[in-house]
Amino acid sequence: MSSYQPARDNSSRGHIPLRAFGLGLSLFLTISYLFCVAGFLLFPKLPISHSSLSIFLPGFALLSWQTFLLGLVESFLWGWYVTVVFVPLYNFFVSRLR
Repeated sequence: MSSYQPARDNSSRGHIPLRAFGLGLSLFLTISYLFCVAGFLLFPKLPISHSSLSIFLPGFALLSWQTFLLGLVESFLWGWYVTVVFVPLYNFFVSRLR
């Protein structure tokens, strides 16, 4: 008799897996941040305001190594913050509305 039980697949019931969503969203925001910083460095004359980054990334200012790394970490953490709040709420309502 084996005590091994495979993990339940909640996706068939419409649930979002927390870890997969968290990693996916965190990496999406981190890559988006990298594209934004690369765009600033490669095309500094474009009329795009990067000041909005400081709204979402406390302590961020253009651009030193310290603030670049801070922005990188904060981008990743924002993904997990959204995940920890959104996924349980979504999964709760999916289970209640079925």
